[in-house]
Amino acid sequence: MRKKLLFTLGILALYRLGVAVPTPGVDYGNVQQCIDTNSAESGPLQILNLFSGGALLQLSVFALGIMPYITASIMVQLLRVLIPRFEALQKEGPDGQAKLTQYTRYITVGFAALQSASYVTMARNGVFFPGCEAEIVPDQSWNTITTMVLTMTAGTVLIMWLGERITERGIGNGMSLLIFTSVASSFPGAIGTIWNSTDRVRNTIVILLVIFAVIAAVVYVEQSQRRIPVQYAKRMVGRRMLGGSSTYIPLKINMAGVIPVIFASSLLQLPYVIVQFAGDNPADWVIWLQNNVTRTDAPLHIAFYILLILFFAYFYTAITFNPTEVADNMKKYGGFVPGIRPGQPTADYLDYVLSRITAAGSLYLAIVALVPTMALVLLGLNTSIPLGGVTILILVGVGLDTVKRIQAQLEQRRYEGFLK
Repeated sequence: MRKKLLFTLGILALYRLGVAVPTPGVDYGNVQQCIDTNSAESGPLQILNLFSGGALLQLSVFALGIMPYITASIMVQLLRVLIPRFEALQKEGPDGQAKLTQYTRYITVGFAALQSASYVTMARNGVFFPGCEAEIVPDQSWNTITTMVLTMTAGTVLIMWLGERITERGIGNGMSLLIFTSVASSFPGAIGTIWNSTDRVRNTIVILLVIFAVIAAVVYVEQSQRRIPVQYAKRMVGRRMLGGSSTYIPLKINMAGVIPVIFASSLLQLPYVIVQFAGDNPADWVIWLQNNVTRTDAPLHIAFYILLILFFAYFYTAITFNPTEVADNMKKYGGFVPGIRPGQPTADYLDYVLSRITAAGSLYLAIVALVPTMALVLLGLNTSIPLGGVTILILVGVGLDTVKRIQAQLEQRRYEGFLK
């Protein structure tokens, strides 16, 4: 266990080192000058910069972070519903999973190349740092641009490899821990920004109380389950009597995790990008977007945010949990829900329960995502400070998962486990 923990910490330290290494062709001094002027605080890439641990706005070799891999993983899960071949691979066991993982890697490389080319173009056009006149990429020749794109793409591949090494030889899920490290690295700076505000004592105390309250709510809900009882009938196999046991199907209140909040936040960045590319004389509809959608404290922005979270919560839950498949497997092995007939009635019952659980889970996600931001608005602070609900959800979720994995490994050797 000690070796695994040290190995995991070493990989995380190597990842944070790569965040500070600038990409060849980037004027690091000008980048720091633009960051120091606070011109990037309200930029369109705030959520992506958070997940990269600040590497994106610094245009480091790890600028893309782990987001291309996450996007590719989600796409492969979606393709399981659309492509029968992917669904067949999912059911083939370890061999099929290995093949799907290989497809995910290939898609990750494609996404990384596309995103790195887009980010280099945005950096050259001044979208990264609106209002900063310093030149981020002084040499804009094709050789320099190609080198930057290849370097960022290779950085993403290296991050993917580091995450897989943590999963195989370390503790916890490697990709989740890399995101945890990136998000956690923004906390000291955020607290420092609040402490340097006008009424710093009051603001710091209020924000810390809100954070602790949200953490308590996240822990409570993430640990909550709706347990559907399942009874297995007795059956004779040769001369042995099998079955007759009782178990349950654990349905989490928040089946979708943090994915709906990430998707909603990413989609709401698109209007800001449109406004930035509109030029000095924007059309009326662009001005309307700027006044009503791009501002995080605008009522329409908040309404869109809530609706997108609700939609993606239902959508992601629907593609990750198939009630019909679960009901068929139960029927195949002689299982049934007491009071519900096997087969389609069981699938309908599971869908009924899941839809109502998802309603509560999606509302919980929307509230958690908005409460810290609303607290910043009421205190008159900049809403771009990275203390939103997404940050807390990731930190608490990954922390709980890692503790459970450590507990499980320790219980294999010592019965008292990690937490006595």
